[in-house]
Amino acid sequence: MAARTVPLDRFSAAKAWLGGIARDNGPFLRPAQTLTLADGLAAIGFAAGLAFGVDAIANRRGAAALSLWLALVLAAMVARGLLARAAGTAGARAAASAKAGVRANVARAIFSGPRRPAGEATTALVEGVEALDGHFARFLPARLAAAALPLALIAVAAIASPISAAILLAALVPFIGAMILAGSAAAAESRAQFVALERLSALFLDRVRALPVVLAFQAEGTTTSALRRSASELAERTIKVLRVAFLSSAALEFFAALSVALVAVYCGFNLLRLLPFPVPETLDLKRAFFVLALAPEVYAPMRRLAAAYHDRQAAEAAAVRLSTFEPPLPKLAVAPLPPISLGKAPEIRFEGVSVRYPDADAPALDGFSLTAPAGTITALVGASGAGKSSLLNLLLDLAPLTGGRILVDGVERPDLSADIAWAGQAPLILPASIADNIALARRDASRAEIATVARAVGLVLDRSGGLDFVLDERGSGLSGGERRRLSLARALLKPAPILLLDEPTANLDAKAEAELLAAIRAATKGRTTLIATHSEALAALADQVIRL
Repeated sequence: MAARTVPLDRFSAAKAWLGGIARDNGPFLRPAQTLTLADGLAAIGFAAGLAFGVDAIANRRGAAALSLWLALVLAAMVARGLLARAAGTAGARAAASAKAGVRANVARAIFSGPRRPAGEATTALVEGVEALDGHFARFLPARLAAAALPLALIAVAAIASPISAAILLAALVPFIGAMILAGSAAAAESRAQFVALERLSALFLDRVRALPVVLAFQAEGTTTSALRRSASELAERTIKVLRVAFLSSAALEFFAALSVALVAVYCGFNLLRLLPFPVPETLDLKRAFFVLALAPEVYAPMRRLAAAYHDRQAAEAAAVRLSTFEPPLPKLAVAPLPPISLGKAPEIRFEGVSVRYPDADAPALDGFSLTAPAGTITALVGASGAGKSSLLNLLLDLAPLTGGRILVDGVERPDLSADIAWAGQAPLILPASIADNIALARRDASRAEIATVARAVGLVLDRSGGLDFVLDERGSGLSGGERRRLSLARALLKPAPILLLDEPTANLDAKAEAELLAAIRAATKGRTTLIATHSEALAALADQVIRL
C-alpha cells in the first residue's frame, strides 16, 4: 500500500512551525548549544596535552613536564564528560519544555477546535508530540556545533600543519554531500512511516469502537486481516527508515575514516621525510601528533549531527500533522461584573441569542429572547435537543454565543464564575468521600452544613460510613438519582445569587421527586433561578415557564 505524499507547501509550513517552536524555547536551547560548543575547546586541550606529552617522552624532558601535560589530558577528559552530561540534561530540559507547550496547544485544539478523527488526534497527541523529543534534545544543539566546530578545529590544525588542515577541509565536501543525500532519503521514509503509524492507530481505534458490530456480523477475520495489513505496512516502513539510517551511517563513517587516514599517512611520511612530492612544511613529532589527535575531533560534531539527523526527520514528519492543530483564538476580554452579594439576586436578560456548535447542521438556539426577573424562578421546558441545556451553558461560558447578547443587571456577558451555583446532568465525582464531593462547591463549609444540605436533598446517609463513605472516580455505590442529589447538594451549599439546575429530578420516581421539590423550593429563595426540566411538577414551582 503506497503511503500518501505530503505537499511541499505543507512540508515547508511544518518546517516553519518547528522553527517557531525552537524560537519560543530559545532560553532552554541556548545552554545546550553553548555546552556542545564548549566541547570543542576541551578537544583542543586534549589533543595538545597528548602531543606535548608524547614530545616530553620522546625528548626526555623529565617527569615534571610529563605530569603537567598528563594532567591537562585528564582535565580535558573529565571536562568533556561533564560537558556531555550537562549538554544532554539541558537538551532534555529544552525538549520537555517544547513538548509541554505543543501538547497543551494540540489538546486545546482537539477539545475546543474543529472535530478531528479520534485516531488522528490520539496519534498527534501521543506519538506525534514525542517525535519532537530528539529534534530539540539532540539535533538542534548538534546542528550549531556541526556548523561551527569543524571549521574552527581545522583553523587550529592549520597552525600546526596547513597541509593537514587542507586535507581535512577537502574531505568535508564529500562528507557533507553524503549527509545531504542520506537526509533526503531519510526524510521521505520518515514521513511515510508516520503516515502508516497514523493509519494503523485510526484503524485500530475504529475497530475497537465497532467491536460489538464486528462480533455481531462475525467479521473477526476481515478485521484481523485489515489490522495485519496495516501493521505489516508500518513494519516495512520502519525497516526502510532503519535501512537508510544504517547505510547513511556507513557512508559517513567511511569518509570520516578516510580523511583521518589521509592525514595519518601524510604526517607519517612527512616525519620520515619520504613524501614523493615537495611540501612547504616539515613536521616534528609534536605538531604531527597534535594534528593527528585533532583530526577525528573535526568530524565528531558531524557524526553527532548525522546520528541525530533521523530525529529531525521524525520531528518534521510529525510536524506536518501537528502544525494543523491550531489552538482556538483567545476570547476577547470583557469587563467583569462587580461581585454580587447574596440577597441581591440579579436580573438576567437574553436578547436574540443564538448558539451554533462546531460541525452542527443547525443552531441549538436561534434568536432566542428571555428576561428572568431578579429573585424569580424560570422553568425551561421542551423536548430533548430544544436548547434548554445550551441556554444554561451560555451563562457558564460552556456554549458558544454566535449571536445576540446576554445582560446581567445591565452588564453584557460578565464573569459569573463566582456567582453561579450549578447542578448538571452528569456531575463530577472525585475519588473521595461523599462529604468531600459535596464540599467541592465550598471548601470552607462545616461538617454540619454539609450534613444539612445532604439531608435536605434526601441523600441516603445510612450506608456504611455515612458522609465518610468513599467513592471512586466512577461514583460506584451511588445510583443515578443519588448522583443528581449529590450535584444538587453542591448547588445548595454554595451561597450564590444565581442558581442553575439542569434536570434535577431526572431518574427519580414520583415520591422521591415530591420530596426533592421542597428542598428545591427552599434553595431558590433569594436567588435568580433557571431550571431546565421535563417535569411538569417541577415547572409548577416556577414564576414563569418558557416552552422551547
